[in-house]
Amino acid sequence: MTTPSVSIAMSVYNNAPYLAQAIGAMLAQTHADFEFLIVDDGSTDGSAAIIDGFAARDARIRPIHQENRGLVASLNRMLDEARAPLVARMDGDDDCHPERLARQVAFMGANPDHGAVGTQSISFDESGNRWASPAFPTSDAELRTLIGTRNVMCHPSVVMRRELVLAAGGYRRQFVHCEDRDLWLRLSERAMLASLPDALTYYRRTPGQVSNRHIVAQALGAAMAWLAHTEREAGRPDPFDDMETLPLVDELDRLLGRPGVAASVRERALPQLIYTPVGLSPDVFRMVLDQVGEGGRVDQPWRLVARLVKFGQPARALRLAAALLRA
Repeated sequence: MTTPSVSIAMSVYNNAPYLAQAIGAMLAQTHADFEFLIVDDGSTDGSAAIIDGFAARDARIRPIHQENRGLVASLNRMLDEARAPLVARMDGDDDCHPERLARQVAFMGANPDHGAVGTQSISFDESGNRWASPAFPTSDAELRTLIGTRNVMCHPSVVMRRELVLAAGGYRRQFVHCEDRDLWLRLSERAMLASLPDALTYYRRTPGQVSNRHIVAQALGAAMAWLAHTEREAGRPDPFDDMETLPLVDELDRLLGRPGVAASVRERALPQLIYTPVGLSPDVFRMVLDQVGEGGRVDQPWRLVARLVKFGQPARALRLAAALLRA
């Protein structure tokens, strides 16, 4: 059996309405020298039968059926089982341009100092609306100026060097819902990263997707991933390396043995939360009060007071105003 140039890694959980489109997009790639690993992560909606149907017609597909273990476990399993030196991510509800793999494989061949390359993306919804996603940096230098403040690569668009990802520790279970942000930081410590300038990935937006349901965990996890990165860069141990789950923010000062760590994590996470649909939730409001009470920075706090009044929460507005005045 010859070694393919690329292993496509797709994890599927109840993607039946969109799965044929996603699988078909990869089978239609002009770069055809690949194996296609598809993990059915305990789907209950008929996704397994769709995967097996495609596998019966195309020998490049390797279906893997398992009980539900989550995205991180599924991705790590595919990294372990992949035979190619390059691994291409793809989600079970997305789409992509037929030239996507060809252009990314060519880039990786021409740039051996790069550990991963993504693409720009176009978002689309159930009504057929399409719009450009925020641009991802196209050079390693630009990426490094942004990596501490935002997501710098579109996860389902990325092609990565398998051995490099394994050497960095693969996907970490602690960073569920922001496993990609943590991985980019660890890869950036070992190699250059970039994205192609062309929109070759089409990213489906749905109201119930993970990025909408777990936005607080994502923001806090991304802030802790940055904290772990700065600790490693300073020559100190990664504080989360042996943990099953990330600690509560309030535990961070004790865990790292110095004050101000929790406030720095909140300061990094809150701008991603305050003006989103969850910005007025009890969890985020409590985080704001803790930040103010500890003397930490909150961006435009009086604007948040006015927003609480506007959206019918005068009691919370008064509590926050009082906390700001005391600080």
